[in-house]
Amino acid sequence: MQINHFFKPRRLVILGIVFVALLFYIIFTFGKLAAIPVTAKSQQVEVPQRGGIYDKNGKTLAIESNFYHIAVQPSAIRNLNEFATYLAPVTDLTKEEIISKINNAPIDFLYLEKSINRDKKDIISKTIKEHTLSGIYFDEIPGRIYPENALASQVIGYMGNAGTGLSGIEYTMQNILQPSEEMIKKGSSNIGNNIFLTIDANLQYQLEEIAQKAMEETQAESFMLISANAKTGEILSYISLPSANLNEYPQSTKEEQKDLPAMAAYEPGSVFKIFTVATALQTGAITPEQKFVCDGGEWIYGTGNEKAYIKCLGHHGTITAREALMYSCNDVLVQIAEKISTDDFLSYINKFGFGSKTGLQRPGETAGSVKDKYDPLWSFRSKPTMAIGQEISVSALQMVQATTAIANKGIPVKLTLVSKITDPNANVVYQHKPEYKKRIIDENVAKQILSYMQTVAEKGTGFRAHRDDIDIGVKTGTAQILDPETGTYSTTDFVSNCMSIFPIDDPQIILYIVISKAKGETYSGRIVAPIIGEAADVIIDQLGLARGRASSITHTGKIVIPPSKDYSIDRTVPDFTGAAKRELTHLFLNKNIQVLIHGEGYVISQSPEPGTPVTENMKIELFLE
Repeated sequence: MQINHFFKPRRLVILGIVFVALLFYIIFTFGKLAAIPVTAKSQQVEVPQRGGIYDKNGKTLAIESNFYHIAVQPSAIRNLNEFATYLAPVTDLTKEEIISKINNAPIDFLYLEKSINRDKKDIISKTIKEHTLSGIYFDEIPGRIYPENALASQVIGYMGNAGTGLSGIEYTMQNILQPSEEMIKKGSSNIGNNIFLTIDANLQYQLEEIAQKAMEETQAESFMLISANAKTGEILSYISLPSANLNEYPQSTKEEQKDLPAMAAYEPGSVFKIFTVATALQTGAITPEQKFVCDGGEWIYGTGNEKAYIKCLGHHGTITAREALMYSCNDVLVQIAEKISTDDFLSYINKFGFGSKTGLQRPGETAGSVKDKYDPLWSFRSKPTMAIGQEISVSALQMVQATTAIANKGIPVKLTLVSKITDPNANVVYQHKPEYKKRIIDENVAKQILSYMQTVAEKGTGFRAHRDDIDIGVKTGTAQILDPETGTYSTTDFVSNCMSIFPIDDPQIILYIVISKAKGETYSGRIVAPIIGEAADVIIDQLGLARGRASSITHTGKIVIPPSKDYSIDRTVPDFTGAAKRELTHLFLNKNIQVLIHGEGYVISQSPEPGTPVTENMKIELFLE
């Protein structure tokens, strides 16, 4: 065997010296580099900033903010017991909850808490640094602060953790509020536009207080209120109760999140009669002076032996269309409907916008339901029952949209929730201008309906909404709720609603209120009309509308209480409208007449009419609400 003479001792020594020198050089260089502080490189990536949402006067309703998720990597935690002990006091979790969460994490990662604010993040960061905790860091996420909490919450909507709107304006105007990726890449802007709503936050707040109080007093399931500028279509207040606190939106219920004015479809009952009478006048089916006779109900007939009886709440005698609305007379409204051709009736229902979405900036808006004569469910009952607000479903938005035609001389104006849009530099990029639609009814017909609604407020079912110093027009309605499971009307659940317009001589405001499933009293004239009056007062004062008869006088300090009106019966029947039940008890002492009182509260109609000569053994019926 030959020995390789290359590995001689001298050569091995030299090779070892070179190797050791090289090793020392590597260690020295590594140590030198390790001693240099590491400077994090700036990514130079600007985080997109979402635009704000404001009321019409610039009050902040939604503003951009950053939030943080507490991220944990369980395998990197050195001592879980100490980790949990130090973190528990500065989080919303107990020591035991932290340990349980980490031990039960399905993977080597979890979020201990989500969406914490900057202040809380700073406190936790300080704790991490003081106790050199490992395995914990923060993920920054885009966030939103809603300074007014639940105010107009269904209008504003909610932005989720991914930076996209999930409901309301946050959802429908996502592309306006959030800068697009293309804009950010081009460097044109990384900030979204700002949206100014038509909502007046101060007015909204005052009306929400009224609404909350009404909900408590009636023990209702839900409450809706919309007020709008009759000339521009701008919605001034938009209430849907129950409502969610937007800063606690994930914890809210589905009922609190639901946008009822846009999404809820219901039968409006007698409020719909204003559109039936408007159609009848516009088509020439009736005249303002035409007389009808209400004897307590009306028979309607189909083909063959089909017939049905539509009952009225009273026996109103010989009356006009004005008085039919004043008394909310089903009998006469059915007679009026029978004089309108089916084609005309359905055509005008569609022209008023029923059966179609309004197109307001709302997600999930319902179109309601309007049958036509070819519908399998259409019957000989359909037209007369639709005329009184049954067999048709509407939304609150549709009702207000349709009413703009009556308030605006026969020409509807499109509703809107957006007043203007500005860019990040406060330049106006959109300014709302009224969008008028095609005329539906003639101006004189619109004036006629306004006059009829004023009569309803002064003498009819809506007298509790009447204001002494401003002319207001109303129409009340109470409708049974259809049970979808049984297909029959509930005997306990009702929709109570009231439409109002004011001032009558130059309509400025449309105000509509809907109370659903009130407990106890359900008649709209009793529970909704007073709220209409109260809300109208707030709107008038907030917007500075003139009160025509609100003159200032010097008072002597002496108060004179006027005597009660005399309702005694002499030669003719007096006008009992507005009389309280307690003021009528003396009538039972009169042996020559028979007095029948129906209902509780105040007289809304009577039979026979005021001025009718009194005869022996005459029967007088008074209907109270």
